[in-house]
Amino acid sequence: MPLLQISARSIRSENPVLLALAGFIAVFVLVPVAALVYLAVTGQSGEWPHLIRYVIPRSIWVTAALLAGVAVLAGSMGILSAWLVVSFDFPGRRILVWALVLPFAVPTYLAAYAYGEFLDFTGPVQTFIRSVSGFASRADYWFPEIRSLPGAVLVLSCVLYPYVYLTTRALFLMQGRAASDVARTLGAGRMSVFWRIQLPMARPALAIGVTLALMETINDIGAVEYLGVNTLTFAIYDTWLNRGDLAGAVQIACAMLFLALAAVFVERWGRRRQRYNVNRTTAAVHDVAPVPLTGIRKWLATGLCATPIALGFGIPGYVLGSYAIKRLDQLLDGRIYYALIDSLLVSSATAVCTVLLAFVLAYAARVSRQRFVSMTGKIASFGYAIPGTVLALGVLIPLSALDGAINDFTRGYFGFSVGLLLTGSGLAIVYACSIRFLTMAEGSIESGFHKLSPHLDMASRTLGRSAGQTLTTVLLPMMKPAVVAAALLVFVDTLKELSATLLLRPFNFNTLATLVYEDASRARVEEASVAALIIIIAGIVPVIFVSRSMIDNGNRFRPFIRR
Repeated sequence: MPLLQISARSIRSENPVLLALAGFIAVFVLVPVAALVYLAVTGQSGEWPHLIRYVIPRSIWVTAALLAGVAVLAGSMGILSAWLVVSFDFPGRRILVWALVLPFAVPTYLAAYAYGEFLDFTGPVQTFIRSVSGFASRADYWFPEIRSLPGAVLVLSCVLYPYVYLTTRALFLMQGRAASDVARTLGAGRMSVFWRIQLPMARPALAIGVTLALMETINDIGAVEYLGVNTLTFAIYDTWLNRGDLAGAVQIACAMLFLALAAVFVERWGRRRQRYNVNRTTAAVHDVAPVPLTGIRKWLATGLCATPIALGFGIPGYVLGSYAIKRLDQLLDGRIYYALIDSLLVSSATAVCTVLLAFVLAYAARVSRQRFVSMTGKIASFGYAIPGTVLALGVLIPLSALDGAINDFTRGYFGFSVGLLLTGSGLAIVYACSIRFLTMAEGSIESGFHKLSPHLDMASRTLGRSAGQTLTTVLLPMMKPAVVAAALLVFVDTLKELSATLLLRPFNFNTLATLVYEDASRARVEEASVAALIIIIAGIVPVIFVSRSMIDNGNRFRPFIRR
């Protein structure tokens, strides 16, 4: 055993270049945050009395109510469907297991546009009601308004519940049947086992899934604006662009940043014993055998699991698909092709940049013992907790200053101006999205490293290979699946990103997401249907990957929890 411990330590080395790169990544993430704090402290807002009196109190109340509603509804949908597909066997279960993740492919703003059309006065639901009942106008009957706070809770919950489903399903699988069988032998019914045994054991996963759903809720701007819900995120957007008060927007952003970091703390607290639980329960995974349901119960279970899919994926797919079929002529529209090219360029650059940074962090954590490396990984994980609107403000401030410095240098030494190299191109979007999705890529790559035994490094070093040769000839070829998966996830999430892209895009620069937003904000959802459908189709590929990765075992549970 002492010899083995010495050998394990021998693969670790304190490479100064690696440590410097890890420090650069920490600075890379912290610069926008520092810029926000500096401008919030030094900036003077002329609109602050108005914001304090009229905007912020209502925005805080609306945001809190929206978060509470999404936590309850998305949490209930996710944990109920996860419990049913793990514990019971019923018609369609094999398909529903992976189909329950399909709403991941639908961005929140696209879901909001689709629901607005589906439940509108001229939509199929109200048209059917009038045709059956004989009503002539909206004044003759009552119908719930989707453009409201409850409507926003419904729409966001229907597309964000997969966060809860994936995390709780993985933990239900790891629990095995031992605890449940003991409770059943002591006379507990199935519902009693769920409420008193399985649900308390799944609390960490439930907390993680709900926290991730709430982070996405805070980040959203397209859906809440379309549905008329004035959250803090929309208050930042409105204060900056409509009121022209950058300092006030930054101060609101700093308050949101504090709330986001508090959410990160809650998420980390929820999984503080994750490794311990996984190690203890991994052997029980194979004991999970779903109990066959009979009679009305099996069809009830099928209906309960199919309903979230219909609400989160079926309705948006039906509305946007039916519009897209009618507007196939848009495939000849140059706007879509230009937006598609811009989206591919930004998404590809973000994927490459993010994967490189994530690989450095994950590899440094594998070969270094220093706490500094561990700290850089924790700092990098904060990026996903920062809402896109807040991140856009933080990125714009230092990049604008750097643009000004470059212009002064070229004008002073060479007599010409280079223009806005950073903020006038897509680089600002790449920077913001790289920070936001760095956690996702790092989690996937780190999980890949965890599946490679340290003995591979030891064997390579004892055969005369250096640390660099071991990395390039042994580790990298075996890490290709994890690297490709990380790049794919970042690529598609960048393709769907709206908040940061909307605020950082240069003039005459549109991605598919901003093109859809522009048309939908002018009440031309049908015009945006083809671009919206392209986004959804592109999102289905990583959704299938996520579904297959999350349902196998505890090792694959790790990367998406870190997200």
